[in-house]
Amino acid sequence: MENMQYAEELVKEFLVFRGFMNTLQIFETELSTDVGKAFQVDKILDLIFSVYVPRFQADKLVGLLSFFKQCFSSSSEAALIDTLSKLEVSILRYYIVHALNSARQDKVIEFYGTYGNVLLQKCDDWTPWFAIPYMKNPNLDPQFRVYFSKEWFDALLLLVRNFLSEVFNGIRLPALLKISIEKNTIKRLKKDIRQLNLKLSQLQAMLEAKESELSQLRRISPTSEACVLHRNGSMRESSSERSQTYVSEHINLQGRGLHAIDSHSLEVKPGLKVWDSPSSVRISSESTLSKLETDSNSLIKLSIRDDDGAQTSTDVSEDRRAVLTEEEFPEAKVEFQETFLGHTSPISRCRFSAAGTNIASASIDGTVRIWTYDSSTPTSRNATIYCGAEIMSLDWECKSDRLLLVGTGGGGIKAWNVDAKRVVCDLNTSAEFPSVLDLKCSPVDPIFVSAAASRGKGSSNIERLGFASLTVWNMKTWKAMSVLPLGKDPPAITSLCFNHNGKILAASAIDGMIHMFDMSASLQITGWPAHDSAVSSVLFGPDETSIFSLGTDGKIFEWSLQNQGQVLWSRDCSRFCRWESIGTSRHEMALDSNGRRLLVTSDSVRSPIYQVQGHMTGFKTLPHSAAITTVDWHPTLPIFLTGSADHSIRVTSIL
Repeated sequence: MENMQYAEELVKEFLVFRGFMNTLQIFETELSTDVGKAFQVDKILDLIFSVYVPRFQADKLVGLLSFFKQCFSSSSEAALIDTLSKLEVSILRYYIVHALNSARQDKVIEFYGTYGNVLLQKCDDWTPWFAIPYMKNPNLDPQFRVYFSKEWFDALLLLVRNFLSEVFNGIRLPALLKISIEKNTIKRLKKDIRQLNLKLSQLQAMLEAKESELSQLRRISPTSEACVLHRNGSMRESSSERSQTYVSEHINLQGRGLHAIDSHSLEVKPGLKVWDSPSSVRISSESTLSKLETDSNSLIKLSIRDDDGAQTSTDVSEDRRAVLTEEEFPEAKVEFQETFLGHTSPISRCRFSAAGTNIASASIDGTVRIWTYDSSTPTSRNATIYCGAEIMSLDWECKSDRLLLVGTGGGGIKAWNVDAKRVVCDLNTSAEFPSVLDLKCSPVDPIFVSAAASRGKGSSNIERLGFASLTVWNMKTWKAMSVLPLGKDPPAITSLCFNHNGKILAASAIDGMIHMFDMSASLQITGWPAHDSAVSSVLFGPDETSIFSLGTDGKIFEWSLQNQGQVLWSRDCSRFCRWESIGTSRHEMALDSNGRRLLVTSDSVRSPIYQVQGHMTGFKTLPHSAAITTVDWHPTLPIFLTGSADHSIRVTSIL
């Protein structure tokens, strides 16, 4: 059924393309009344013996018979072609007999004038038949009498019916239906190729990791200062034959008042008790040293003796353990991954469309490309937009999925219509605020908000961002409606986010503040200091009772909106996110459709995927070859985007 519908759509598309509108109307009318889903022999017989022959439509009759021959053009169907050729001779002779019986000798002469030479070349004993229109009573002639009998016609009709029934009511399919089957086969093969490529990349990554470990082991000397191991006897010997181990790893517990332990002064006894370091630090544990180093999920208890001899105990915090385990995050289990290599410069932004069918990706060279990752999705919207300045922000219209907004570092805001493939509006911010750091469309109303910034003086990204301007634009008139109040000389706004009904707008600033605006009144309703440093990205939580913020200090907080100032969840991803590391204006984070996975950009070749809502474990993405500069999640599926400084964008589906 699916193949039949696909074939019918192909026929309609072709008829529209050629402009055969009358044919299209007749085709659709017959589709609405037709209940058959295969070749119908009775209709073919009626067409030949009740339409073409009685109406003397010789050209259509010959064309239909030639079409049948083309259907059996392969060498394996030579027997069918031979049988059909014999039936063709009989059908054409019946056409002549019917014309003579209808006293239409002119139609016989016309038939010979058109197809006579072709019939003679076939050598099917047609020569006597050329005299038949000039005979007075051909039905009495012994040579032609049989062709005028009812028995001969009934036998011919039966032979044609049996032949067509044998051929068309079997397993034979029209070539048009085979297109759909071949399309599905190609799609399945492509999926298999993606999975094999994924397995290959995973095996290559494993091989690189093993080679790196092997290289490190080769560089380690048994007598090096980093790790000296003296063994006297077997590990199974009694405690009287204990070994001494010199540990070189420095344990640095910053912020806890602990001093680094001198690696040359730790004497390790059986049971792992470390005594009398020069800094008077005493560490005791019931676990082995290897377990201390590897089992970061267990609670590590430290017993500390200070200079006064007092002993205290502290627990490593959950955040600290999360940091320790980030490097050990397992790779996400990937279902498939596609890589887009259409850009020639580092990627600055990439976004799924509101429906998730198209992707917009921008590069620092000022180009935006619209493309699709799914081979079954039409590519009619694919395009390249040249903006002439660095792209700093992208956002899709939420309702129709038809408009893409592009903000540049030159103060330009372009609205691109993906169906018409043209810029429908080219706006400009004031010359005082040329950097459009973020754009957000309302999910309900035909408006969008732009966060523009003036240029500051300085060498760092933060210092290069000056004051802020928040402007509300009407997407019907393409004019500015209002400017949201931020106070005098407000710090630059880096990120914007609407809630589900578009009534509240959240904005994060480089002074660490999060501002909340009532869009119906165009007024700020609240705000609080969320970070000690600049806030790089802000997102509403899935139930919109909380809001996530990412600071340039690498801290991620989930703030309660019911109890302002209360932190519901937090992570430290500072080893991934350093403001100046990748040279972009801000790091990003993205929540999946369920609000349970938080993906963050990274100055490393991998990005962390944190499990929100109390889950401790996380994942890491498959590696790019350079820093990951932008991320986004599909609006409904477990598929995410990662754009990199290596000019590539990857679409990854995880299990």
